[in-house]
Amino acid sequence: MSLRPGPTNTLVDVPGFRVGHSTRTEPGWLTGTTVVLPPDAGAVAGVDVRGGAPGTRETDLLDPRNLVDRVNAVVLTGGSAFGLASADGVMQRLYAAGLGWPMGQPGKVVPIVPATVLFDLDRGGEFASAPTASDGVTAFDAASAEAVTQGNVGAGTGARAGGLKGGLGSASAVLDDGTSVAAIVAVNALGDVVDPATGELWALRHGLGDEFAHVATPSAEEAQEARERAKAAYANQPLQPGAATTIGVIATDATLTKAQCQKVSGLAHDGLARAIHPVHTLLDGDTVFTLASGQRPAPELPALHQLMVAAGDCMTRAVAHAVLAAESVSNGAVDLRSYRDAYPSAVRMDR
Repeated sequence: MSLRPGPTNTLVDVPGFRVGHSTRTEPGWLTGTTVVLPPDAGAVAGVDVRGGAPGTRETDLLDPRNLVDRVNAVVLTGGSAFGLASADGVMQRLYAAGLGWPMGQPGKVVPIVPATVLFDLDRGGEFASAPTASDGVTAFDAASAEAVTQGNVGAGTGARAGGLKGGLGSASAVLDDGTSVAAIVAVNALGDVVDPATGELWALRHGLGDEFAHVATPSAEEAQEARERAKAAYANQPLQPGAATTIGVIATDATLTKAQCQKVSGLAHDGLARAIHPVHTLLDGDTVFTLASGQRPAPELPALHQLMVAAGDCMTRAVAHAVLAAESVSNGAVDLRSYRDAYPSAVRMDR
């Protein structure tokens, strides 16, 4: 299997897909919303929820046994369960555009917008600062086919990754037959994204070509200091259900069934497991959607296998990009160092 990243190495390398963010960093806020928009015809979708404390919307309808097989958007958002309100704004925009499940007469549609949340409440200083419908509108209006902005944006704004600053990341791949597959992920994990003994990113070995050639194993001194800071970051913080969660989307231009999309989401979770340890805990609500636009033919079994493997690899790589793009935050409520600041010897900044 020979893979290469797409032109931007982000989710918009899948033709017809757009991504937009709403980012809230004003005083009292550290949260945001990301929307993934398929082509106007929508996308066949599936979902796999692995974490023990999920916050989701419209996931039951993606069960292959149920009727609705196409979605018009997927929302990834901060704000815990409060943040699900951001999907209302996306629905409003889709309804105004006449996009949704048809109800028999022109203009009468119900937009199908699954959503999933991560926990970032209180990281900006005000516990109640969570995305609302207006943030969904902002993210929708910002959606474009330009390379996805990564790091402290959208759903990754208030994220943390173990004892480090988390963020939003993306990666793509082009398969042997020209099919595109890509991942976008907001990394807000309870588990570590680095090997605590060395400071090396778990995901690093899964890069395509020289994708991570600018990242190396940090010095032993930096690794020791980072271990101590990470331990201090969790001091006096009791474990609470739902206080973490990594959420994401896989997109492809292949033609897939709902059941196949669900299986792709499962393999994407395997990609998370290569990049985060531990993952899928009782305290995380890890959720991954898969969207298939159907702009290319249904793959035969060998090509389907390649697509599913590539989806998991894209998710692993996207986690690395999220962590590498994240920036340190110290706002009085949280003090989270980015990977680049915690391990300066590991990252060559001229790349």
